[in-house]
Amino acid sequence: MSHEPTPHVVSIVYTPRGTTPRRPQGNYTRVPIERVELAEFKGIVGDLRGGTGKRQLNIMSAETLAELRAEGFRTGPGELGEQIVVSGVDLMALPVGGRFRLGAAVVEVTLPRTGCDRFAMIQGKPKAAVAGRLGVLARVVTGGAVAVGDRVELLPSQG
Repeated sequence: MSHEPTPHVVSIVYTPRGTTPRRPQGNYTRVPIERVELAEFKGIVGDLRGGTGKRQLNIMSAETLAELRAEGFRTGPGELGEQIVVSGVDLMALPVGGRFRLGAAVVEVTLPRTGCDRFAMIQGKPKAAVAGRLGVLARVVTGGAVAVGDRVELLPSQG
């Protein structure tokens, strides 16, 4: 019997429509929320950052956030630009096209996250310091509700 914790959603943040997307000090404006609806091929319903394309969701692992916190990065909810944090999943091992279930939704990895051009200004550290550790960008292939505590399940490859 395994004593590994079940992979799950640790936190969710978003930028509500109608808010200023950037604070004067340059950091990301993200609001913690317990439950969201993911819209197929759009991202978080009501999120200013939602849209079509490959960058619908920014997903990071709690384990990586803990490492970065120990290295002096600011890792409060959304401070690294992430929207969803999961635990118990090695996101960086997932291939582009890899799919996983978040609550009732299914998302697909589109790109590894590299950080935006504002990263160094916000964090006071070079983007190179987090290369290969910022999680993944994903698109929503099946919409549905996602809540903090929901199970994360890797799905078989589509190929």
